[in-house]
Amino acid sequence: MNSVYQINKGINQSIEFKGLKAQYIWYLGGGVVCLMILFAILYIVGVPSLICVGIIGTAGGFLVFKIYRMSNQYGEYGMMKAFAKKQIPKFINVKSREVFIKI
Repeated sequence: MNSVYQINKGINQSIEFKGLKAQYIWYLGGGVVCLMILFAILYIVGVPSLICVGIIGTAGGFLVFKIYRMSNQYGEYGMMKAFAKKQIPKFINVKSREVFIKI
């Protein structure tokens, strides 16, 4: 018996959709949902529909530009590393020597 198995070469790789990597897909999806809610609020308040479309279109274009830029700049894990690097203190100020004295 001769059996044929297909090899999945993309296993354990991060998800990529049209150039967006990993978590940036979720950021873009969340931004689109927020823009739809903003459009609904503006329309209910009474803002003319063409102005609503203009505002949402401009904000959507800026959102897509910003998300793609972050995806290209930081990559899959780079943004988390950048945020973690900001959490590291520049210096440690110790006012007593108790830390260095062993009991």
